[in-house]
Amino acid sequence: MRHLRLLPIAAAALALLSGCISVPPDTNKTHGPDVAHAQHAASIRLPADAWPAEQWWLDYHDPQLNALVARALRDSPTLAVAAARVASARAAFGVAAANEGARVDLASGLNRQRYSSNGFFPPPIGGAWFNDANVALRASYDVDWWGKHRALVAAALGETNAAAAEAAQARQVLAASVVQSYLRLQMLWSRQDNTNALIAVQRDLVADRNARMAHGLVSVDALQTAEQELASLREQAARHDTDAAREREGLRALIGGDAAALTDLARFQPAPAIDAVPRELGMELLARRPDLQAARWRVEAQLGRVAASEAAFRPDINLAAAIGLDATSLGKLLRYPSRTPLIGATLDLPLFDSGRLHAQLGLARSSRDELLAEYNEAVLDAVRDVAREAATLQGIARETEAHAATAAASRKLAANAEARMARGLADRAAVLQAREAVLRQRDVDLQLTDARLQTQVALVKALGGGYHTNVPALTQSDTK
Repeated sequence: MRHLRLLPIAAAALALLSGCISVPPDTNKTHGPDVAHAQHAASIRLPADAWPAEQWWLDYHDPQLNALVARALRDSPTLAVAAARVASARAAFGVAAANEGARVDLASGLNRQRYSSNGFFPPPIGGAWFNDANVALRASYDVDWWGKHRALVAAALGETNAAAAEAAQARQVLAASVVQSYLRLQMLWSRQDNTNALIAVQRDLVADRNARMAHGLVSVDALQTAEQELASLREQAARHDTDAAREREGLRALIGGDAAALTDLARFQPAPAIDAVPRELGMELLARRPDLQAARWRVEAQLGRVAASEAAFRPDINLAAAIGLDATSLGKLLRYPSRTPLIGATLDLPLFDSGRLHAQLGLARSSRDELLAEYNEAVLDAVRDVAREAATLQGIARETEAHAATAAASRKLAANAEARMARGLADRAAVLQAREAVLRQRDVDLQLTDARLQTQVALVKALGGGYHTNVPALTQSDTK
């Protein structure tokens, strides 16, 4: 009881000492992202106002594509690595959480020892052998007055959430890569077919000019020009074939397929989905981009480390208690006089550490500021990505509209040429040239479609690809 009366005095001394140890002020000037600036330009408008669906690739209505994306998300080694990182982060969180709170241990021992004849104990103890048996139940509790352990647990939780968001980002990137590769392959095949049709027309045109030259109706230069164009078209067809083979191998690698994969892949003319961009981004964009969520959780984790570094300036108090038995023989071990109860407390108060605590706190705060700046930069980059892809889609729409008039005029000229030839008013060469013009306009149309498809997927990726989560506020008053 006399010792218990000293507790108020010890508590007062503790408060006095802790007041003498001040945490260095935080001069951080970096703030969280300004959501008001996370908007695209008001001039960017697309036909639909929508965010991507979770399985946005279904809008292309291609069963082959759906199967390829499902296979990639199931078998990709990249996702296996991401899943392993999530598991490691969860294990680290479990370790951090387990270090908090009470601890109870049971310890026992049995040994036989000879005491020195020239030691502290004189004979008959000195020079004799004795047994020692003990069993003890020990309990300890870290009070965590200043929240150091809680801050470390929060940091581990932030890392776990960041790893989960990065895994979601890996899934979105993989799905977008598969869709872009597949659509590019299909468009290369379509352009290859169109080029082969051009080669057939050009071959007929060469044959026509060859026949005309035999009758002296065209010069040799006109024939050589047609032959040169035919060789150029064959070169273009070979280039399309090479590009398609490279794209096919890239797609096979993305889905994790073996050498026999994609051998039965059929040709399919993809039709673009409806272009869509949300009218407003702001906080919603932060919730829908998994990479932004990962960056935010990295900041949250570092805020926990900063709080733990600040708590290290405060006294650390641990309570401990034990009850056990100790005797020089097993026969006496379980008797009442063998009891060895213990109760106590430890106080760890930093007084002088050569600036170690200040250096650790400064490093933690600097890392926090760096991560926060990277987060703010990522938010601006995300808005830029959305704006650029949406603006590109708008431009492609204008180009497509202008090209439609040109393509329609080419088809009309081809129809007129065929009608004139049917009435004997035009020769076959004019019809072949008109068909060639239509096919060349068709190639331009395929290029515009390819650009639109690729940009659509890029915009979906910039908008988060169907990912969505809550966005809790950053702590520490939004990092000052």
